Amino acid sequence: MRVLVVEDETRVASAVKRGLEAEGFAVDVAMTGTDGLWLAQENDYDVIVLDIMLPGMNGYRICSTLREGGNWTPILMLTAKDGEYDEAEALDTGADDYLTKPFSYVVLVARLRALLRRAGRSETVMYEAGDLRLEPALHRVWRGDTEISLTAREFSVLEYLLSRAGDVVSKRDILEHVWDFDFEGDPNIVEVYVGRLRRRVDEPFARRAIETVRGAGYRLRTDGGR
Repeated sequence: MRVLVVEDETRVASAVKRGLEAEGFAVDVAMTGTDGLWLAQENDYDVIVLDIMLPGMNGYRICSTLREGGNWTPILMLTAKDGEYDEAEALDTGADDYLTKPFSYVVLVARLRALLRRAGRSETVMYEAGDLRLEPALHRVWRGDTEISLTAREFSVLEYLLSRAGDVVSKRDILEHVWDFDFEGDPNIVEVYVGRLRRRVDEPFARRAIETVRGAGYRLRTDGGR
């Protein structure tokens, strides 16, 4: 799942980014309203976390602009403590939910997952390729009747490959959907995680589901590598 966090408080934005990444989300952060609107319009996000008070453009205006432009990405707006008028305006401008500051991180994640379920995103989907199955809502993976334990990042890479089963996906595609928009590390990190996945979901079961397409990227076979 890819999340955009629009928040100008560095401490809050950093904490939310770290926490969501630990849950397996890919997270982009915008520190101003204008940057947040641009990212939301230029990229395909699964959910947006949007503060109200932002430099450049406030959260209400961002939300209404997106809705007027036909962008219906679920939006969770962060409102002021005891700000019932903030909450009402957030919903009136098109937000799907709101959370009052200061907020519990556990509640934030639960609210985001609820929004994803309501939007019919992959929270309610079972991905399958042959005997390889992945259920995002439960964060579980199986080969036949055998459950496989994966880290959050391994799970996210496999989820993306399964969601595009049969298609060739580039390293850049994987980086943008599983890491984040402005990832500046070594792109070979993708090779590392693909190697880990092969050792977990292919080799123990004598399968070759994840193929390398030279010069192009990777492809997960629709038959699960049989």
